[in-house]
Amino acid sequence: MPPIPVLIVASFFIGAGILHFVLLEFFSAIVPPYFSNPEALVKISGVFELLGGFGVLLPATRKWAGMGLIALCVAVLPANVHMAMNPDQFENIPVMLLYLRLPLQALIIWFIWNATQRPGLLK
Repeated sequence: MPPIPVLIVASFFIGAGILHFVLLEFFSAIVPPYFSNPEALVKISGVFELLGGFGVLLPATRKWAGMGLIALCVAVLPANVHMAMNPDQFENIPVMLLYLRLPLQALIIWFIWNATQRPGLLK
C-alpha cells in the first residue's frame, strides 16, 4: 500500500485528469488566449494528470511521475495567472479563490515533491 501522501497526490491528479475530460469546456475557457487549440491542451494535460496520478502509485515510477506532475503544475501556471488577472471572465468563482490558486500551486508542488522525492518526510 502506498503511503498516505502518495495516495493523496494520486487521488488529486487522477480526479483532476478525469475532470479535464468531463468539464472540457470549462478548462478550455481558462487557457490563456495566446495559446492555440485550448481543447487539445486541456486533453493533453488531462492525460498527463492521469499518467502522473497512476504513476506515483507504483514505487518504480513514483519519482519520475512526481517530477512530471511538478512540471505539469508549472506548465499550467499561466492558466492560473490568466484567471487571476481576468476575474470578470470567471464570475462564478470568487476573486479571492482566483488569487489563492497562485500560492496554492506552490504548496501543491511542495507536497508532490515531499511525497514522491524525499523518502520519509511525509511518509
